[in-house]
Amino acid sequence: MAKTVLVTGADGFIGSHLTEMLLEKGYNVKAFSFYNSFNKWGWLDTLPKNKLSEINIFSGDIRDPNGVREAMKGIDMVFHLAALIAIPFSYHSPDSYVDTNIKGTLNVLQAARELETEKIMITSTSEVYGTARYVPIDEMHPFQGQSPYAATKIGSDRLAESFYRSFQLPVTIVRPFNTYGPRQSARAVIPTIITQLLAGETEIKLGTLTPTRDFNYVTDTAEGFIAIAESKKTIGEEINIASQKEISIGDLANEIMKQINPRAKLICDEQRVRPEKSEVNRLLGSNEKIKRLTNWRPKHTLEQGLKETIEWIGQNMECYKTNIYNV
Repeated sequence: MAKTVLVTGADGFIGSHLTEMLLEKGYNVKAFSFYNSFNKWGWLDTLPKNKLSEINIFSGDIRDPNGVREAMKGIDMVFHLAALIAIPFSYHSPDSYVDTNIKGTLNVLQAARELETEKIMITSTSEVYGTARYVPIDEMHPFQGQSPYAATKIGSDRLAESFYRSFQLPVTIVRPFNTYGPRQSARAVIPTIITQLLAGETEIKLGTLTPTRDFNYVTDTAEGFIAIAESKKTIGEEINIASQKEISIGDLANEIMKQINPRAKLICDEQRVRPEKSEVNRLLGSNEKIKRLTNWRPKHTLEQGLKETIEWIGQNMECYKTNIYNV
């Protein structure tokens, strides 16, 4: 019999792709979408109607323990992706990150304990590691909260670990490195570069160009989540989803400009520069553990993934406001 799964944050970037992929793989999917009076379901609204009709949509608020518990009734596995993730926004609204990222995760864990949920995937982030002290960054790397966002994700990860150790809750901490692809918001660096170029800008505004990142195409990330969930070896583990390749923001921008407009040039926009001690200067993840515990392997090269992302954004430019800095 097919498993029944809940995806929190299903209306978001990674969550919508994961929801779609779980559906394609034969799971019964309930999608937890952030309640709003417009009855909008985020990126789920863009799915074909025949797919959308197969998804059980639950509108709620991850900060509400009663709604979370109600959504999790009858669920075999939970993919908990609901979170606030924009780093600049966390500088001036840290309270909301504590409420959403830490309390929201606690609500999922408490409900899972009460309902005896079979498996819970808690979504972490490579930002919990801070600037690499060694590379590739494996799951034993120290944590460093270099932004309020990162600090709240460290807090939610450690809560998840405590429920595994204290109550034998079947938790796995899934730690994607930098994911990109169709449906990503302009607050992320790749859509920021692409949308400026497609809007005809010849001076591309970015923050610091020297930091490096480990980029994963969104379907590779979604497949990583599912591979981790389906493995019997992953309960109680923290697992990176990484390409084990790095590229600087400057080189990344040059690759995108090569595909769209090689004559464009980069300029530093001071409002996009993170505080010096908050900037994560290097991220290069190890994917040895996920490859050891599952059959997952990344399928997209960066060049392929960027090409597909450029094509999608080009067809959906009305979703972006290219004349402002998206925090």
